[in-house]
Amino acid sequence: MAAVLQPPSSLPTARLRLAPRGAVSLRVDGAWWPRSHHLLTELPPLISALPPEWGKIVTVTVNTQMWGDAPGRILAGHHVVRLRRESVWRSRHTVGLFEPDHGRRDLLVVPPELAPEDAEYLMAAVAAYGH
Repeated sequence: MAAVLQPPSSLPTARLRLAPRGAVSLRVDGAWWPRSHHLLTELPPLISALPPEWGKIVTVTVNTQMWGDAPGRILAGHHVVRLRRESVWRSRHTVGLFEPDHGRRDLLVVPPELAPEDAEYLMAAVAAYGH
């Protein structure tokens, strides 16, 4: 059995914008702007920042082209979250969040190196329109 790695204790707040509830036929459910490509540091604050109605996220799908190495499981939001890595090109800039009762939700991942004004503009647009 693989070890579950714990994130650092002092985590910054996630930079996250979500589309309005009840929005119809969204391609993504919001946008997330991580500070780095290090999943062990970035995922715990993201999962903790999600609204309660999203439920308990148990699996996160990430693209291998965007993220550095990470364990198969991490501790996030006070529970173990399984990481699935994919190399599908079309999902390069998204992260999939799975919850058993509510299904899958996708967030656009804004590259950490993007200029703040561009990242804020992109996040606001995604939150407003969901695509």
